Amino acid sequence: MSDWPEGWTDDNRGGDRGNRYGQGSGSDRPEGARVMRHVQRHPAAPQQRPAPPRPRQAPPQYADNTGYDSGYNTGQVYGGGRGGGGSNGPGGGRGDGGQPYGRPAPDWGRRIKVGALSLVVVVLAVSIGTYFWADSKLNREVDLSKVIERPKEGDGTNYLIVGSDSRAGMTDEDKKRLHTGSAEGKRTDSMMILHDGSNGPTLISLPRDSNVEIPSYKGSDSGKLYPARGRFTKLNAAYAEDGPELLVRTVEFNTGLHIDHYVEIGFGGFANIVDAIGGVELDIPKAFKDKKSGADFKAGKQTLNGEQSLAFVRTRYAFAESDLARTKNQQKFLAALASQTATPSTILNPFKLYPTMSAGLDTLIVDEDMSIWSLGQMFFAMKGVTGGDGTSMNMPISGSTGGNLVWDKAKVKQLVDQLNNDEKVTVSEK
Repeated sequence: MSDWPEGWTDDNRGGDRGNRYGQGSGSDRPEGARVMRHVQRHPAAPQQRPAPPRPRQAPPQYADNTGYDSGYNTGQVYGGGRGGGGSNGPGGGRGDGGQPYGRPAPDWGRRIKVGALSLVVVVLAVSIGTYFWADSKLNREVDLSKVIERPKEGDGTNYLIVGSDSRAGMTDEDKKRLHTGSAEGKRTDSMMILHDGSNGPTLISLPRDSNVEIPSYKGSDSGKLYPARGRFTKLNAAYAEDGPELLVRTVEFNTGLHIDHYVEIGFGGFANIVDAIGGVELDIPKAFKDKKSGADFKAGKQTLNGEQSLAFVRTRYAFAESDLARTKNQQKFLAALASQTATPSTILNPFKLYPTMSAGLDTLIVDEDMSIWSLGQMFFAMKGVTGGDGTSMNMPISGSTGGNLVWDKAKVKQLVDQLNNDEKVTVSEK
């Protein structure tokens, strides 16, 4: 029995073996098995898709391990890399993850990290830019270094907050609408001390009719030293006489409390801030009217615009307690203003934050050492007055001279000692 395939004989082995080794033969019969050595290829690892049917292979006796390729196509697809002739076309092999080799799976972890980092960078850039923009708008006009014979500093931070009747920047129409009148210059319309310490904030109103002694002082413009003359007058007269520096000197002399920062705002700026945040909601317990301030309020919850807010904090003649009742309303309103402004809806909304800051910063007058950071701390301390941990009160009053309110010296000393030691305030105003 012959080992050759059907139709083959030994004659098919003819030809020049030396010249035709490994290149086939011109005869119609293949070269002998001795020359046509062939390595049978082993099947590769199974692919995801079934391989096509294998064509007819050469008999086993025509293959050996010499490395000779007989030219028979086994139909096996070798390799799985790009450029292979798989079913996905050029470069169409698929990796173990089921993704095309040319398109690796997206690295979502890396993308999230890059996105988060980019957001942090943007937020920091905007925050830093906003800080320097706001800081540049502060009007640092008050030089507390001109204040002489100052009491020693205590614990915590003390702010003297002043509302003036300045009409700077207001048109005649604004003055009429806001019922401010047209008086020249400016006077103090309200004065408060805000103490910010570890035992919560304390807000103390200083009635402008308080009977105080004007001490020795150095002129803010002239630098001339004016000796004390034992002169007693209303507190707001100190501001009218020589401005913020003398007012700070007078408050420190009559209380013994060191003032760290000075903040002042005029009529127009106050109204603009309220309008910028869309009004302030307030609960008014009892209806009242006042022709001089323009106040006309019903009892109950209501949202006050800038004009109404200014009328609310300025009204004094509608109350039996006059200035003492007004200072209470001022405290109530400022705490509500701070509470409703320091909210995510304002701070995180640039269309609301920037107009609010611009309206306030354009009209604020502060001391030379005041920064936006310090101003922010003051603002949040003001908000904390209504947060449950804070205290609001008038300066304790013992009586009257007939026109001026006299402070209770013993209670004032106890109050100042508690503030200087940053203790919880237990002193009552009455």
